[in-house]
Amino acid sequence: MQCYNLTGFEWIRKTQFMEFVLLALVMLLGLGAYWAMVIFPKQRDFSKRQRYVSTLAAGDEVVTYGGIIGKVLAIDAEKGIAHVEIADGVVVRLITAALVQEYDPEAFAEAARKGLGEEQPTTSETVLRS
Repeated sequence: MQCYNLTGFEWIRKTQFMEFVLLALVMLLGLGAYWAMVIFPKQRDFSKRQRYVSTLAAGDEVVTYGGIIGKVLAIDAEKGIAHVEIADGVVVRLITAALVQEYDPEAFAEAARKGLGEEQPTTSETVLRS
């Protein structure tokens, strides 16, 4: 059987090294968790938004980041600018990153009903009301 007889200085050096390794491991795990919970979802959302903007064409109805609904008139992909008509004769220039999603009136009405706590009527209730 082999016995390690470490002097005081060697023992302190070995424990300091083990503490450093443990600290490095904890830091790496923390950075990995931060990347998985913060960075990766943002990258995924950004790429999804970029794909959406690349599919836009003139005539599409969109919702901006500020909640304004408008119709795309033209997109300048080189400059990253979209010309959107928000009212008759009112055209604004927007950064394409500000175009969040397409405008779907039914989806927005459904979300509003859910937000107010109203349940969607079933078909039998709709027939009874008529």
